[in-house]
Amino acid sequence: MDEIKIIITVNFGLEAVVKRELLNLGYDNLTVEDGRVELVGTLRDIAILNLRLRTAERILIKLASFEALTFEELFDKTFELDWREIISKDGNFLVQGRSAKSKLFSVSDSQRIVEKAIIKKLQTKYDIETFSKSEERYKLEVALYKDIATITLDTSGDGLHKRGYREMAYKAPISETIAASMVMLSYWNDERMLCDPFCGSGTIPIEAAMIAKNIAPGITRHFDSEKFMFMDENIYKEERAKCYSEIDYDKKLQIFASDISYRAISVAKANAEILGLEEDINFFVKDIRELDLPDDYGVIITNPPYGVRIGGDETEELEVELGKLYKSIPTWSLYAISSDESFERNFGKKSNRNRKLYNGRIKTYYYQYYGPRPLKD
Repeated sequence: MDEIKIIITVNFGLEAVVKRELLNLGYDNLTVEDGRVELVGTLRDIAILNLRLRTAERILIKLASFEALTFEELFDKTFELDWREIISKDGNFLVQGRSAKSKLFSVSDSQRIVEKAIIKKLQTKYDIETFSKSEERYKLEVALYKDIATITLDTSGDGLHKRGYREMAYKAPISETIAASMVMLSYWNDERMLCDPFCGSGTIPIEAAMIAKNIAPGITRHFDSEKFMFMDENIYKEERAKCYSEIDYDKKLQIFASDISYRAISVAKANAEILGLEEDINFFVKDIRELDLPDDYGVIITNPPYGVRIGGDETEELEVELGKLYKSIPTWSLYAISSDESFERNFGKKSNRNRKLYNGRIKTYYYQYYGPRPLKD
């Protein structure tokens, strides 16, 4: 595979953030659509994107796209792909599917036809009736939309939000990709104080510290594509080594993270220790009503408890308290994500900007309150 079509899947609302990441990594000629960004690259780019993208969900290889009005067409055009160069004899290939506005509306039948075509093609190389599917994983998808079938191969395996550091979670934590996006959409930089007064599992402060110290988000985990038969194993080794060489171990940070729960702080500390960030983030138990912050142009980035995260009806009260805290520190900026459409009313102030984001399947709003710029900026 000298030149491949790459699809980067994205949470709705974060397409521009992923595009900015890609531009900063040196990629151009990008095609941006709802929930995805496409580009042309190489197998090395697959490794780079999996290791380095903070706000994307998955990295896919687009294997084929063609019109399929009948199952016979779907079979024949799938069979035309040289699966012998893609899937190994014992590769564990799994076919998923979805369909919308297409004559081939049966997802299960489409999956079965694609798998049958793959098997028939592989049998032209391997003289066996049944494939063991006992080795490396190949997650395939056949997506039918307006009678166009697109077959993709997932190079990530587990979603990119699974960084590898969150071995423990507290209640319903925010995803790592959303947390990183919140930091990247804020005015915070590593010279300013950052505080998360509802830190839970510590995801937001940990993502902020990773950004500040230039720790690649995928550096501690592995990806399905590392074991693909057509992937040179040295590519990931080389790119991972580059990521390690670029970490700024000496960067000093002012990151504070608190929560009313002793359990949450214990979990957050354990997660930070996995990345060696225990000295970079000051975790402590504190009720937001008792939190005292110096008025020095800091930034609050937080995910206040709401809905399932809190298990009760305290949402309004906590949003009121967050508003009171913000009023007490007039030089600070504040960024909060919530599914509560009454947030601004409870907080006591209309946000400078309100951005709609999807945290999984939950529609949320990213409320942004801009404080004054520090004089040294």
